[in-house]
Amino acid sequence: VQLQACGGGFVQAGGSLRLACVASRSIFISAYATGWYRQAPGKERELVAYISTSGRTTYADFVKGRFTISRDNAKNTVYLQMNSLKPEDTAVYFCAIRRSSGSWASSPRFYDYWGQGTLVTVSS
Repeated sequence: VQLQACGGGFVQAGGSLRLACVASRSIFISAYATGWYRQAPGKERELVAYISTSGRTTYADFVKGRFTISRDNAKNTVYLQMNSLKPEDTAVYFCAIRRSSGSWASSPRFYDYWGQGTLVTVSS
């Protein structure tokens, strides 16, 4: 199983980016729950957004109303639309999947596969 996270880049505060997590053809990403994590320098990895196998979405409080997670089953891809970006959103963003029908799972140890990470830099 391979996950490829892409779409990161450099953006000014208030701008937008859309990240994509593309799964290899060996799996159906819809059969997995997907989480988008981020890790800033010197900080722990934190869960930002989550989509369950049923399509239910959950967000960390610090991104609610700004970020949207979605899934395109035909493209075997999960997206993270990030709007109104702030400098504190600067981090490496990772996608991860888990074989579970459960809801929000914040600990990285619950996830089975990880993408390689994509850097998001937001300037003030």
